[in-house]
Amino acid sequence: MKSLTFEDNKFLSMEIGNATFIFSTAENNLNFNKALPKGVENLKRLKVWFKLDGVGYCNQIHSDIVKIYKVNNEDGDGIITDLKNFAIGVFTADCVPILLYDTVNNVIGAVHSGWRSTVSGIVINAIEKMSLEYNTNPEDIVACIGPHNRDCCYEVGEEVLAQFRNCNTFEGLHYVTGRQINLKACIEKQLIMGGLLKVNIKDIGLCTYCSKDYKLHSYRKGSLDYGRMYSFIFIKD
Repeated sequence: MKSLTFEDNKFLSMEIGNATFIFSTAENNLNFNKALPKGVENLKRLKVWFKLDGVGYCNQIHSDIVKIYKVNNEDGDGIITDLKNFAIGVFTADCVPILLYDTVNNVIGAVHSGWRSTVSGIVINAIEKMSLEYNTNPEDIVACIGPHNRDCCYEVGEEVLAQFRNCNTFEGLHYVTGRQINLKACIEKQLIMGGLLKVNIKDIGLCTYCSKDYKLHSYRKGSLDYGRMYSFIFIKD
């Protein structure tokens, strides 16, 4: 993972094959909250900074819905596409961003997986939709898990713990310590269940709550001015 800077705004980047995986940070107070004029402006600036034809995203509703990208702001929490030179991504401030790349068919996906979407298996839905719509073989997919509230800091209530315990997917998996949940472990299991090879699952290894390496947006820190990060992926022509 390397660092890229545009006008004092820092991004983390990884290239695999024809795909570029990008995770924004909160350095320089960079904010991609699309409900704010500044957030919309920053989304437009991505086209200039990364020389893109467009930037795609959905209206995130903590669901298991995955859409083929057509227009912005469709309800859902995952999008897939085979468009070139066009970024698709998700907004987060503690939830888990997952970027997917079919290395053979040049298909990409972006998934927003908070605890609700994790319990409902959204990342498995994304893999299945890539297979159905684009003939993707899951063994050809590389997945990268971005910055999120990790098990060191992600404490939940009994009602959330009960949702996970009632989910057969996580049976036998060690993902709870006290009241702290390891969303990464849950999502990794789902990725493998979906057919990915373990060697193709990457993890950026940053916690939005306690990271000392980079400034990151976090809802749980309780700051009134917390923003949104945008994690996105694109394939160059």
